[in-house]
Amino acid sequence: MKQMALDIGLAPVPTLDNFVAAGNEAALEHLRLWAGNPMRSPVPTYLWGEGGSGKSHLLRGVREALREQDSRVGWMDASTLHPPEYDEHWDAVLLDDCQLYTAEQQAAAFNWFVNAQNPPHGPARWVLAAADRPPADLQLREDLRTRLGWGHVFQLRALGEAERRSVLRRAADERGVFLSDEVMDFMLTRFARDLSSLMLLLEQLDGYALRTQRAITIPLIRSMLENE
Repeated sequence: MKQMALDIGLAPVPTLDNFVAAGNEAALEHLRLWAGNPMRSPVPTYLWGEGGSGKSHLLRGVREALREQDSRVGWMDASTLHPPEYDEHWDAVLLDDCQLYTAEQQAAAFNWFVNAQNPPHGPARWVLAAADRPPADLQLREDLRTRLGWGHVFQLRALGEAERRSVLRRAADERGVFLSDEVMDFMLTRFARDLSSLMLLLEQLDGYALRTQRAITIPLIRSMLENE
């Protein structure tokens, strides 16, 4: 069976390098510095913003960057139904989707945070957390909520429609690909609208257009979905 474009299995691994930072440059630079420095400050970092602003992408990008350094990380998101005990071998703790945590997850997150910041052995570890609202608005147990917000806090801004089109157009121009307004409308209304997925779609369209020696049009997109 052929896979459709943007099947979740085809999605690119989120990294700090493939994050489109437009409007969020300060947060990205902060994470690059922290993730790339083994002597990083243990002061925690908190990211917040609406859906589609790139929070999970950045946390996963940091996880990949740390793994490339052979660092071990503790990871928790809303799908971590029964979080494990804190591991003193972790070099950092990453907490995603904090606004969705159950009571069990909140208890684990608090335990991880305290142990990371005040470990029984070795230096304090960095905690990076993310949610869809500022720390003061989190409906979490108070001891966890206040800890999440005491360090570096960055608000992430989702790209607007015009900005998303501009980034996509620029990426197409860099590939020497022409995208008509009609094709752009189709891409932005029929597929996932986050930039990582749109960039993957553009890459697939470019490759398919080259193989078939055709321009990128809506019929070509439909043909690719049927045949790739």
